[in-house]
Amino acid sequence: MIAPLDFYFDFSSPYGYLASLEIDELAARHGRAARWRPILLGVVFKTTGQSPLLDQPLRGPYARRDLARTARELGVPFRLPDIFPINAMAASRAYYWFDSQDPAKARAFAQGVFAAIFVEGRDLGPPANVIALARDAGLAGPEIADALNDTAVKDRLRAEVDAAMARGVFGSPVIMVDDEPFWGFDHLPQVERWLTRGGW
Repeated sequence: MIAPLDFYFDFSSPYGYLASLEIDELAARHGRAARWRPILLGVVFKTTGQSPLLDQPLRGPYARRDLARTARELGVPFRLPDIFPINAMAASRAYYWFDSQDPAKARAFAQGVFAAIFVEGRDLGPPANVIALARDAGLAGPEIADALNDTAVKDRLRAEVDAAMARGVFGSPVIMVDDEPFWGFDHLPQVERWLTRGGW
């Protein structure tokens, strides 16, 4: 069985959002699945010394322009929420809670989170907003409120972030093809070529 592509992202990453719209079809074209793996860039930045892209001098204004331009080119909706960056901890915990029960629900939840943030401009930092999103979508009942504070769920997210960093993941998105990392939405065409050729 061919190994899935590991799709590492932070829910607050606009380039992660753009990659999320293409990664499943890209993987399927090569007989693979994409395994979605949310991480927390805030934790990663403590190691790399980076700061959120849109807060950086010079790079931030460019990225805002590039994101809008790229979304127009792709013909996809995009907006930056008024509150940004967003603390993605609650959304990431909820994802892994769903994933432990039903990966299909986890994927649907993740897609809903990205749409809520980067299409509707909603603030999904507060846990209450994440809970409401999941319940309104019919993905979870009252139990999700307790799940976000469950020790096993917290430990799972922590372990996922640590494992990602151990593999060299330092940004969002990162697509890992077997053990070959590709950082950034703009590297998706190279991922495609790598899969087509079997590497080089």
